[in-house]
Amino acid sequence: MMRLRKRAIGLIILLFIVMSASIAYVLEPNTFDNWFNALYWVMTTMATVGYGDYFAKTAIGKAFTMFLYIFGIGLLSLVIGKVIDSIGELQRRRGAGTLSFRGRDHVILINWSKKAQAAVDEILCYSPKCHIIIIDEMGNHPLEHMEQVHFISGDPSSDEILLKANITGAKAAIVFGDTRIDEASLIDGKSLLIASSIERIAAQVHTTVEIMQEKNIQNFRYVHVNEFVLSHDAISRLAVRSALQEGNSEVITQLLSRQYGDDIYEIPLNRMWKTYGEAFQDLLRQGATLLSDRSDLSINRKLDQPIPEGARLYIVSDEETYKRIKG
Repeated sequence: MMRLRKRAIGLIILLFIVMSASIAYVLEPNTFDNWFNALYWVMTTMATVGYGDYFAKTAIGKAFTMFLYIFGIGLLSLVIGKVIDSIGELQRRRGAGTLSFRGRDHVILINWSKKAQAAVDEILCYSPKCHIIIIDEMGNHPLEHMEQVHFISGDPSSDEILLKANITGAKAAIVFGDTRIDEASLIDGKSLLIASSIERIAAQVHTTVEIMQEKNIQNFRYVHVNEFVLSHDAISRLAVRSALQEGNSEVITQLLSRQYGDDIYEIPLNRMWKTYGEAFQDLLRQGATLLSDRSDLSINRKLDQPIPEGARLYIVSDEETYKRIKG
């Protein structure tokens, strides 16, 4: 109803301007020479600009000018007010999370928390132009000042809410555990429900789920999830290593965040490499360190072994070196 009302107002104003230009040209054809000049005069009059290059010379033309002063300027003010209201309404709806997202190749973060906020920073560090969608049941946009971060308020397991986030066009979805729930099993239960909804609507989307308890992973066996992340496991291990091996945690932290320069990248296989040793030496000359083949971190003890078909090699390097190697 509101949209129809705004459209009707717009059509009325457009019709008023066109008719006013036509009337002005009929009343004083010698003053304006053509209809477009009459339209130009009507617009400058309604906008209260009044350059004075065209003006009414007859009594009836001047009477029509006074009519434009009263009604035309009021209508234009109405248009300006409607535009300002529309912008304000758009901002209010953005903050309340009721706007749908129409873009593609975005990343969806589900359930807001400090972890999700850290994920936003890390994503933008990797890809500054990436659009991020936050889905959460709170009522206000948590990062309204960031234009690239879109917020959708609602139940993330709902088809309607996921479609509002354009889940079918997303690059990836990360489901964080909802820590506002007290029971760890209930947190994982909610994550399972969300993952099930994502699979039903957009099974092709790469989905990562944070799990509170490792034993609950088996409950996801009928749901396609690309990656599981144990919520407290990595933190506990990092704390122990920090206590027992000074400086260990700093190295891991640098590998976990791109903000420190070097990062982990997957590189394409080079046909010239026959063994892990050849790959290791060639990459070392280029300024990178061969780290693993998939999850196998022991390949540096297998340098004489041939690189198998389907290998996926990962290196540690800075972004410039990675791009040079990738070619």
